Amino acid sequence: MVKPWANLGIDLHLEPVGSAGLRRGLTDALRDAVRSGRLAPGTRLPSSRSLAADLGIARNTVAEAYTDLVAEGWLTARQGSGTRVAERVVVPPSGSDTPLRRRRLDHPAHSLIPGAPDLSAFPRAEWLKAARRALSVVPSHALGYGDPRGRTELRTALAGYLARSRGVRADPEAVLITAGFAHALRLLGTVLRARGARTVAVESYGVDAYRRLLQDSGLSTPALPYDELGTNTRELGGHGAVLLTPAHQFPMGVPLRSDQRAAVVDWARRTGGLVLEDDYDGEFRYDRQPVGALQGLDPDRVVYLGTASKSLAPGLRLGWMVLPPALVQEVASAKGTVDTVGVLEQLTLAEFIDSGAYDRHVRSARLRYRRRRDAVAEAVADRGREVRVTGIAAGLHVVLRLPPGTEQPVIEAAGRQGLALHGLSWYRHPRAVAEPRDALVVGYARPSDSAWAGALEALCRVLPR
Repeated sequence: MVKPWANLGIDLHLEPVGSAGLRRGLTDALRDAVRSGRLAPGTRLPSSRSLAADLGIARNTVAEAYTDLVAEGWLTARQGSGTRVAERVVVPPSGSDTPLRRRRLDHPAHSLIPGAPDLSAFPRAEWLKAARRALSVVPSHALGYGDPRGRTELRTALAGYLARSRGVRADPEAVLITAGFAHALRLLGTVLRARGARTVAVESYGVDAYRRLLQDSGLSTPALPYDELGTNTRELGGHGAVLLTPAHQFPMGVPLRSDQRAAVVDWARRTGGLVLEDDYDGEFRYDRQPVGALQGLDPDRVVYLGTASKSLAPGLRLGWMVLPPALVQEVASAKGTVDTVGVLEQLTLAEFIDSGAYDRHVRSARLRYRRRRDAVAEAVADRGREVRVTGIAAGLHVVLRLPPGTEQPVIEAAGRQGLALHGLSWYRHPRAVAEPRDALVVGYARPSDSAWAGALEALCRVLPR
């Protein structure tokens, strides 16, 4: 059986063959990654202990694979320097019609693209316990289609959790479970268009896919002004709604200022508009008090949106909306009973929250990601004054401000190093009301523990000195 592993930041395909299968499979996979350029010369590999823990195999198996590749000349091992990819010219396999540079970009050795947590840290044991407990008590009728808003157990658990952790004023009757943020936004776009809305204002920097979802619903998405102080909400005018990331603007990393928070709520009350609050990483605050949800200021005018994608894993496809009471029936009708979320996943998450396992996992993740954030800041500071770190008080990414004109060359250099990176221009609205600036958006949560040191080294190699 071919077993894919992505914990090193690349896809390792291990083909067990007899007693030596795992060792041979790991050796072949690493050799192929170096030969193809997916692991660039000089890249530091994780320790045998760390990689073995990520792959779920014996440490000796990893150590023996490393020894074989050192003997062959693919790797080097020095005391105090760890195991690295040898500094050698990598020749693509004969007959290959794929340029080495393209192969590195298609299969990066490391990724620091924001938007995902460390998937190797998913709490499998606790999740399995929660699933078993939930499944042991679930009544048979609960396995039917049920309420389009979602299972009452999860809506109740979320209402309590969001109230104490994010200051959300939530009644379980107003909570609706979705298959992630994009699903929620698609539902809201349908309802807004049916209500007669024509525009949803968005931030000058954000996720292009979300703008396209709204546009697919027949809504235009003009950009709000953005300056050094953040998004300006004083020019909303006659828009039907506005989509914001007020607690931690994505990707710039600054919170919406108190005067702008008041301004957008006043606008919604005055015009009947809706505020769509994307609280995508609300659990992760490091150097400041948590910024409470905007929804707490006016639950009748603000739609609160959250997911388990950053705290647990996007593959769970679990998200939620806390809706104004007047909007619940319309959104539930738009969702219907076909486009829904798995009952067992909902019941498991409800048990996971109620048992306290979710809080414990978030606390542990917060400490781990804070250490990574500190490591990025320290590494960049050692590079000199050409690069400035911003947006570090919260979240799972930082913004590295670059000298003018250097963003694209750095991105290209990263590709040659086998490192996937996004520049700030990737997130810029085509009609952004903001000054263009050169920067990197570095998602430090994505690599596994075994891949983290190598990813950070690769980043430092491409930064301007």
